Amino acid sequence: MSDLLQLIHDPSPEVLCTAAGDPRLTEELALALLERHDLPASGLEQVAKHPALKKSPKVRLALVTHPHTPRFISLPLLRHLRTFELMQVALMPAVAADVKAAADEAIRNRLQTISPGERLTLAKRASGRLAAALLLDAEPRIAEAALQNPQLTEGLIVKALMRERTPQALAELVCQHPKWSLRREVQRALLRHPGTPLGRVLVFARSLPSEALREIMRQSRLSENVRAYLARELESRAAPKVQREPLS
Repeated sequence: MSDLLQLIHDPSPEVLCTAAGDPRLTEELALALLERHDLPASGLEQVAKHPALKKSPKVRLALVTHPHTPRFISLPLLRHLRTFELMQVALMPAVAADVKAAADEAIRNRLQTISPGERLTLAKRASGRLAAALLLDAEPRIAEAALQNPQLTEGLIVKALMRERTPQALAELVCQHPKWSLRREVQRALLRHPGTPLGRVLVFARSLPSEALREIMRQSRLSENVRAYLARELESRAAPKVQREPLS
């Protein structure tokens, strides 16, 4: 074993590939080998095919997150990872964008079978893409936690609000949020959403420019009440201001 350990720490890529194919390779030694970022793709492929290591969760995760693992190895391995391992993959800066997106998609495909407690943890800690998906969760506490996720962006919130079947509860939560309710693009999306309370419609409409209101009025989803109010707001802006005569 000492000679195999020496191979794992050898500077030569060819020697590393020899170590990757050695039948004596254990989980511990494989993990040490996978820490080598200079391990070539051919060596990674040998580790992935190693009969004694195929089912090791730690080796699978290390293979998925290695920068040189070919996609034909890393992407199929994602479906064998546990939910929070997938979350870890999606948050790692060194992992390629397409692998991160695939990890998020793998979690989304499991959301119907994941417990509320796990979904709550994901809402708080997962990537922005997954937090945006959890904004639509049926449990208000999970959607509320997703709004606090530091990875969530204004664009993702707008996209969630603009979906055809976005629940009214989400519009109400965003309206009450001290950060997101102040963003102009979010306010525009809320004005277009039929579930936004009329009181908030009045506030948002007053803060937006006239051209933005005209654009919003062209949206077919607006309720008659909202459409009528926006029309009155635009009329009041267009009406000439009456100047009072100065008192003598």
